[in-house]
Amino acid sequence: MHKSLLQAAHGLIAIGARMDARGWVPASSGNLSARLDDQRMAITRSGVHKGRLTEADIIEVDFDGVPRRTADKPSAETLLHCQLYRHFPAVGAVLHGHSVAATALSMVTHEESLILQDYEILKAFPGITTHQTVASVPVFDNDQDIARLADVIAPSLEAAPIGYILRGHGVYAWGPDIERCFWRLEALEFLISCECERRLMR
Repeated sequence: MHKSLLQAAHGLIAIGARMDARGWVPASSGNLSARLDDQRMAITRSGVHKGRLTEADIIEVDFDGVPRRTADKPSAETLLHCQLYRHFPAVGAVLHGHSVAATALSMVTHEESLILQDYEILKAFPGITTHQTVASVPVFDNDQDIARLADVIAPSLEAAPIGYILRGHGVYAWGPDIERCFWRLEALEFLISCECERRLMR
């Protein structure tokens, strides 16, 4: 948990640059947030490039998605971040990117989840201690009505310890702090890329 908006901003700025370097947040896509306390979070302003963030691009929002300053415009998907902070008190950060792999793979599969099995890197996620496991990543149809999308996602949150994918859109991952959230996003993106490569090799 971050003690100040400025402290959270510095962490999100650094992670935004790392995500940009990997091609996960092209143009103004993606959104990044960090918990400030049990009622507030820091989140990226709408319409900014995540690889070129400044302190002014990180704003304070409550868990109803209302910015502290009325002139601030948070990300369009702020309610999805709010949902995760409310549902999981231990979550300290949420990262959302638009990688090529996640976007493309979710468009060519009609399954409701991506099944990951026997990958060593699954041990990067909480509660997984062996590669001999099966993990399910829910895939939801994209929706411009974010409140309605949040309602669709809600029943599956407990079954999504790794993260989830929005079809044709990208990945959501969460963790106890910004750094470890990035590790989980990185691991999930690696697994999605592996699945893409496996399908090409068949």
